[in-house]
Amino acid sequence: MTPATSPDVDEPGEPGEPGEPVASPASPGTWCGQCGEALGGGDHAACARRSALEPPRWCAHCRRRMKVQVTPAAWTATCVAHGTVEHATWA
Repeated sequence: MTPATSPDVDEPGEPGEPGEPVASPASPGTWCGQCGEALGGGDHAACARRSALEPPRWCAHCRRRMKVQVTPAAWTATCVAHGTVEHATWA
């Protein structure tokens, strides 16, 4: 059985895909990591405030829902197509 995918989601393995599921200055991504909507459409001020306190829930490059694990020391977010990123909560 093949898993169902949303028509808005790119398929994994496409050429030129970035290596991390979280947007960065070098690779800003197309989608908001907090709400999953397109960065070009709408106001994401609330998402920017939320991203200072919470890990991203959506991959910024393919709009897949990520598996997120939060511990007292760090959080990890995993996209099946782009891998895992970890961020320490104590900077």
